[in-house]
Amino acid sequence: MNTAEMMRILDSIARDRNIDKSLLVTDLEQAMVSAARRYFNTLDTEEFTCTLDPLNGEMQLFRHGEPLEMPPEAFGRIAAQTFKQVMIQRFREDERNSIFDEFSKRVGEIVTGTAQRYEGGSLVVTIDRAEAFMPRSEQIPGEQFAAGDRVRCLLLDVRDVGSQVKIVLSRSHPDFIKRLFEVEVPEVAERIIEVKAMAREAGYRTKLAVSSIDSKVDAVGACVGVRGSRIKNIVDELNGEKIDIVRWNESSQILIGNALKPAEVAEISLCFELGRATVVVRDDQLSLAIGKRGQNVRLAARLTGWDVDILTPEEFNKGLEIMSETLLSVEGMTEVHVDRLAALGMVSVFDVEEVGVEVLVTELEIETPVAEHLVEICSARAKVAAEQQQKDKEAAELRRRAEEEAARRLLSGEAAEGPEGDVDPEVAVAAILGAGAASAAEAKTEDENAEGGEADAADAEARAADILGNSSGQD
Repeated sequence: MNTAEMMRILDSIARDRNIDKSLLVTDLEQAMVSAARRYFNTLDTEEFTCTLDPLNGEMQLFRHGEPLEMPPEAFGRIAAQTFKQVMIQRFREDERNSIFDEFSKRVGEIVTGTAQRYEGGSLVVTIDRAEAFMPRSEQIPGEQFAAGDRVRCLLLDVRDVGSQVKIVLSRSHPDFIKRLFEVEVPEVAERIIEVKAMAREAGYRTKLAVSSIDSKVDAVGACVGVRGSRIKNIVDELNGEKIDIVRWNESSQILIGNALKPAEVAEISLCFELGRATVVVRDDQLSLAIGKRGQNVRLAARLTGWDVDILTPEEFNKGLEIMSETLLSVEGMTEVHVDRLAALGMVSVFDVEEVGVEVLVTELEIETPVAEHLVEICSARAKVAAEQQQKDKEAAELRRRAEEEAARRLLSGEAAEGPEGDVDPEVAVAAILGAGAASAAEAKTEDENAEGGEADAADAEARAADILGNSSGQD
């Protein structure tokens, strides 16, 4: 037996696989005991023992405490096969335990690996000496990696599953953004700047609320960097995902206003009983506050922990008027009670219905039967208002579809043809801008009368209806 070569192999395995050499020595001793038991066909686990000198590699086998003079080479092929199988099995167990211990300490850190392949939607990534996987749910939507690509991700979890260790990675987890900021922004890593709250829709948009414990350090400016250099590196790593950095504030009203940026907020009313924030914005800021598919307001709600409701001034005032009329119709209710409810953030009959009797009794100092009656009539009025809102929504949707169809037909040359087959620009423009069919027809009729044209108002109305009316029927 070449003991020097054996010890060099053990040293190499211990170094490459990050396994304690003493464990490998113990494994060899146990493998030799198994080979001896196999050769002598014994079931007694205490009959054989083995010692291996970790310095010179000398191995000594004992039977019932007495040295066994028979050399291991004489055990034969079957015993040697047993020795090999036991040794490989124990080496693999040691390596698995080593991987589990190593990566368990690194959970929550950013790691860099190499993409290998996709298996059932999961991305297999090689990290150091281990294989990890990224489930589809932890991947950024639309992101694809080719074999050999560098993958930077968050070490999310390490699981000991039977004979293997499963390492779970993530690029969609919110903590991945936090760790990237710690890498790119030294003030975040040093805890001078703290990420107080965060909301993320992976692949689309992320909102972070940051604050600084040092008055001399601007939290938002430090995270953005000079000319956006720091934030640009993070956005590039996320393949263009938008990141909004807002200033943290202990005041919920100020924080909600910051979270809804870039939209400008006119007024914020908080209802602590419902955990709801009613935000009033101008008509021209409404779409900006809501965001594409409601993304801006949805992330702002998750960032602040409030249920955010966006209203225009007209909608806000209408809701207050309906609530005021409904409450004042009850005997004993005054403007003071209405103002008190509005101050508590209850700005519509829906809110009064939702808070219930107990809150009304406590806050308005009224009798329980009166409060029950208030909730009852507010509930009835809320149903009527909900039906009207649904009708208005459907009408608005029909108008929108009509305008889109009018624009489409105009671009395709089918819209609003004049007496000689030419596109009538005035009717077409009115259709695109959302003007009603009647107003477009009237404008066309006046011009034709002034110029002595032969077409009358009925013809103009028919042409406008062809743009706006027929399209909604087709939809």
